Amino acid sequence: MVQAAVSEASPRSGKGLTITLWALQILAAAAFLASGGSKLAGVPQMVALFEKIGFGQWFRYLTGLLEVISAIGLLVPRYAFYGAVLLATVMVGAIAFHLTVLGGSPAAPIVLLLLTGTIAYLRRPR
Repeated sequence: MVQAAVSEASPRSGKGLTITLWALQILAAAAFLASGGSKLAGVPQMVALFEKIGFGQWFRYLTGLLEVISAIGLLVPRYAFYGAVLLATVMVGAIAFHLTVLGGSPAAPIVLLLLTGTIAYLRRPR
C-alpha cells in the first residue's frame, strides 16, 4: 500500500518540478530581457554605469546583447541550459565589477547568479 502511494506521488513531483522550473525560467528571462533591453536602449543610468566601469560603451552593448539573447534562450527548451550558463557567467562578471569598481551591494547579481545556476543545473544535458 505504501509503495503504491509513493509511485503515485512521483509523477506529480516531477510535474511540480517542471512547473517550478518553467516559472523560474520565465522569471529570469523577464529580468534579463528588461535589464538587457535597458542597456541596448541606452537608458542614461546604464550609460553612466558602464562609463564608470571604464571599458567603453561597446561593453554595454555586448552585455545587453548577451542578456537578451540568453533570456530568449531560457524560453526555448533546447537552449535553456546554454542560456542559463551564459547568464550565470555574465552575473559572475557583474558581481566582480560591483566588488571592485562600482561599489554598492552585489545582492541582485548574486540572486540572479543563484537563479541561473539552478536553472543550468536542472536543465543540464543528460
